[in-house]
Amino acid sequence: MKLEENKNKMGYLYLSSPLVKVIICFTIPLILLFGFVSFNGGLNPNPLILPSSLSSKTAETSSSVNSKEIHRVSTEELRLKIEEGIIAEKASVVTEESGLSTPSDHVATIQAANNSSVFALATNGSSMTLKDMTPNSTDIIVTTLNETHTPPMRKVELEKVVTDLDKLEIGLQKARAGIKEAKFTNRTYDDPDFKPVGPMYWNSNAFHRSYLEMEKRFKVFVYEEGETPLFHNGPCKSIYSTEGNFIHLMEINNQFRTKNREKAHVFFLPFSVTMMVHYVYPRDSHDFGPIKHTVRDYINVVSSKYPYWNRSLGADHFMLSCHDWGPEASNSVPYLSKNSIRVLCNANTSEGFKPRKDISLPEINLRTGDIQGFVGGPSPSRRSILGFFAGGLHGPIRPILLEYWGNNNDEDLKIYNYLPKGVSYYDMLKNSKFCICPSGYEVASPRIVEAIYTGCVPVLISDHYVPPFSDVLNWKSFSIEVSVKDIPNLKMILSSVSTKKYLKMYRRVLQVRRHFEVHSPPKRYDFFHMILHSVWLRRLNVHVHDHQEL
Repeated sequence: MKLEENKNKMGYLYLSSPLVKVIICFTIPLILLFGFVSFNGGLNPNPLILPSSLSSKTAETSSSVNSKEIHRVSTEELRLKIEEGIIAEKASVVTEESGLSTPSDHVATIQAANNSSVFALATNGSSMTLKDMTPNSTDIIVTTLNETHTPPMRKVELEKVVTDLDKLEIGLQKARAGIKEAKFTNRTYDDPDFKPVGPMYWNSNAFHRSYLEMEKRFKVFVYEEGETPLFHNGPCKSIYSTEGNFIHLMEINNQFRTKNREKAHVFFLPFSVTMMVHYVYPRDSHDFGPIKHTVRDYINVVSSKYPYWNRSLGADHFMLSCHDWGPEASNSVPYLSKNSIRVLCNANTSEGFKPRKDISLPEINLRTGDIQGFVGGPSPSRRSILGFFAGGLHGPIRPILLEYWGNNNDEDLKIYNYLPKGVSYYDMLKNSKFCICPSGYEVASPRIVEAIYTGCVPVLISDHYVPPFSDVLNWKSFSIEVSVKDIPNLKMILSSVSTKKYLKMYRRVLQVRRHFEVHSPPKRYDFFHMILHSVWLRRLNVHVHDHQEL
């Protein structure tokens, strides 16, 4: 008993010594601290960097686990977790299960439970990208904490939206494909009104398909800015009548005109150069300044109010003028003459007219405002005059014509400066086989359409002139072209045309006549629709991009 009491007494003295108490006070907290740290995975400031023990364990199992293993989660749950900012924690789980080491570059794949979306998780250092592998998807980029404890940042790249302009371009692409297909096939299209056939057309199938595509898709926006008489107005009963007629018909049209600018393929600038010459131009001043200022101010108004001019630099805009000064007016704005579609009667290639971009507008002198009484004529057997012309000595070509063949110098060719009294101009047209159409001061002449109206084969005498609708019509099949230097041989050229060839040309003139007729309201394939079709063709050659998207 005494021995045990002595042992207990010695133990008590040992535990009660100061040194032992100090050791106990430091040891127990350290044990608890290391235990707590070990339980929480060790000292690791970055949630995406694994502990060394776990990293080594991951490295050992990486050979047996495919780095692209698929894990199924809910797509909606995954999106919500990303928005809640806890993607970093889930990324750690994904990388641990897939056997990938986070600090190095790696990719893990996650497939949604509904099998509709597949996401690829890629990390590079402290950044991580969650890539949706499904079509038309959105990539989500998340930047996590790095070793310097930078605050977390998240960047979301929105899915690209298909704009109205994209839809328009896709529709034009489909139209181009259809026209190209028709060009190289013999497929025909049902049309209750008209079926273009024959050598008058470069490719009748392609033209027909293009026309039908235009009727199906084409939309024109008419700028409403500007006031009459300079804008939304034009002459309808003069040699410049095509200018006023088209503006008027375009304004009241419901099939092609759209009020929705986002749905428009082209934008019409509804100013009239003819009206500017009448109201703005100082008579006999030869000063184009007021006309140019008017056009320039109008372009400035629409380009500052709407984005469409600046978006294409004018390439999907068009103007129309039958006045001789139409090209000069377009030069007031560089992009108007360089990029825009110009519909001009004065289609002179030596003065900057570009057939690929610009359009030759037929010059039609509607003296009464319509074509009644001017269309039609007798059969070829009742046409006794070989060739006919009557008109003023304007420009360099007509004096040469009158010098050789004028003033009743020949019985077969009736060439006049002024018609004899009592002789009807239109009766002479209707009784002639060939109608001479020389250029005046400018290349265009209303006599071309007058000849077509009356069934007279046109004889074009002009330099650098592009006839109307030349992208569709083969003028050589229904007209004769005579160079200026061949005017002395004019009778021989016309007399050498065989009866068989003349009859073919006569019938073809009658077939293409519908394309030059002016109707109100318009009829399919007439003058109005052919102008629109020419604009449509030019728009097919233009690809418009929204610069804000690039």
